[in-house]
Amino acid sequence: MSHISREEVLHISRLARLRLSEEEVLAMTRDLGAILSYVEQLQAVDTSEVVPTAHALPLPTPLRRDEPTGELDAELALANAPARRGTAFAVPKVLGGEEEG
Repeated sequence: MSHISREEVLHISRLARLRLSEEEVLAMTRDLGAILSYVEQLQAVDTSEVVPTAHALPLPTPLRRDEPTGELDAELALANAPARRGTAFAVPKVLGGEEEG
């Protein structure tokens, strides 16, 4: 089984902005190690003759002409918005410092 260290799990959790309890760190270390071990098994399989695909089955990609249409009514566009400000979607601020948490 591949090994991932406790420190690596803590580093990944910080990058993902997750706070893990000690039990969660232990479980994550075990689970991520098992995943990495499985990926190692998959890497041992010879896939040199396998054609790369995006899907197991061929999927048609229907195309339509790109033609301009009229404007979308603002009330219709915002009908299901959880929050709005006038004729715009209201969203939380996402820019700022790199605070921990």
